[in-house]
Amino acid sequence: MAEFHGVKATEVYQPRAAVEQTNTLPVYFGTAPINQVSDPSGAVNKVIIANNLEDFRAKLGYSDDWKSYTLCEAAYAHFVENAQAPIAFVNVLDVTDVEVTAPAAATFTGGIHIINAEGVLKDTVVVSDGTTTFEQGKDYTLTFDAAGKLVVAIVSGGAIPAGTTSLEVGYSALKPSNVTASRIIGGTDALTGERSGLELIEDVFIETSFVPNLIVAPGWSDDPVVAAVMVAKCQDINGLFEAYAVTDLDASQRYFNITAWKEENGYTSHLQASTYPMMTNKGRVYHSSTLVTAAMVATDSLNEGVPVQTPSNQSITADGLVYKDGTPVRIPYDQANVLNANGIVTAIRWQDGYRAWGNRTGAYPDFTDAQRTFIPVRRMFSYIKNQLVLRHWQRVDNPLDLRLIESIADEANVWLNGLVGSGYLLGGRVEFWGSDNPTQQISDGKIVYRVFITPPSVAEEIVFTVAYDIAYIAALIAA
Repeated sequence: MAEFHGVKATEVYQPRAAVEQTNTLPVYFGTAPINQVSDPSGAVNKVIIANNLEDFRAKLGYSDDWKSYTLCEAAYAHFVENAQAPIAFVNVLDVTDVEVTAPAAATFTGGIHIINAEGVLKDTVVVSDGTTTFEQGKDYTLTFDAAGKLVVAIVSGGAIPAGTTSLEVGYSALKPSNVTASRIIGGTDALTGERSGLELIEDVFIETSFVPNLIVAPGWSDDPVVAAVMVAKCQDINGLFEAYAVTDLDASQRYFNITAWKEENGYTSHLQASTYPMMTNKGRVYHSSTLVTAAMVATDSLNEGVPVQTPSNQSITADGLVYKDGTPVRIPYDQANVLNANGIVTAIRWQDGYRAWGNRTGAYPDFTDAQRTFIPVRRMFSYIKNQLVLRHWQRVDNPLDLRLIESIADEANVWLNGLVGSGYLLGGRVEFWGSDNPTQQISDGKIVYRVFITPPSVAEEIVFTVAYDIAYIAALIAA
């Protein structure tokens, strides 16, 4: 390099501050009425973040037909009922999933006809008088109304005569019934590497910089295969992170049979909340996984995004419980506790309304340790692991010297002490053990720390023992 002689100034950049995600990000998988958005094909098998219902509508469309368009249920629950954001969505319904309606007579009133069908794709609409096919934008316009129905409006001065009351209208519409469990599960294309369905959990952090905390698929997760894949995808996301699955049990099963169904169908993971049955609110029907997820987000937000508190005994936006066929179900309190004792989260009606009810992961009662069986304790372990990755990532590739070894331990301990001081941990520490770090391993650039934490358990049972004290009668006599 040429010798420098003189004075010069250079610029250095401070390392980026440690990232700490302070909100819980649920990721929902399902179907949406993408016919309503400007680029429907761009809303298929993509991770889409929305912050309110209008944002969701602009990116994925919206319909009150939640059975066909399952993501709309989640959007309404989080954005309208609970005012929560951001929420991530993955739609697997493709624009090629269509059914064709041949041109048929349509009545126009005041120059307007509303196509009474869900999912109509604008570009497929054909308007004619049986002889002439008219031109969209010139002879008629197409707009979606608030209900998601497509409105055909005759343009004044176009080729369609004024006062026309009948034309032929044909179209293609989305066919959500084409979507099966295998589409929700998805996979990775061997040739292109493109991911689909639940495999897209790997794209959440890459695309948004948010760690996916909860994986939810209302309308699909009562399929044991889908639920099993959801649990599998919770582990080792991007080779770095851990999430938690909120799944539905089969709400067509009666409550006295659901425990056996849970066990027989493998809803038994410590990374899983098994919720049951379905719930109603103001005439709308929700999957319990949706409302329990909303309760988790709400409780986390009360604790700076730290999942220290159980969703159980927290208010949920429900006014009733139903089976899948809509039949009301009234689960007695003691039977709700039986469900809890078998690792099932349900809901109970209390004086102020309905509350989520149940603290146990799907692993209970096969396992009984707090680390695998209490929902908030399990989620705290995932939270600590994820945050350690985020907070110390900037230290990767630094010189491996004593200063680095000590500073990582010191910074981690300061952070854990802060969680203890805030009441989020009963105790926590990080230690560097020589036995975990032999010379050859360190020379190869690898160091290992031990992390010890104790999240608070759940005050699941509070007992008052009431006795008759005759001493109070003696006090009357003494007086």
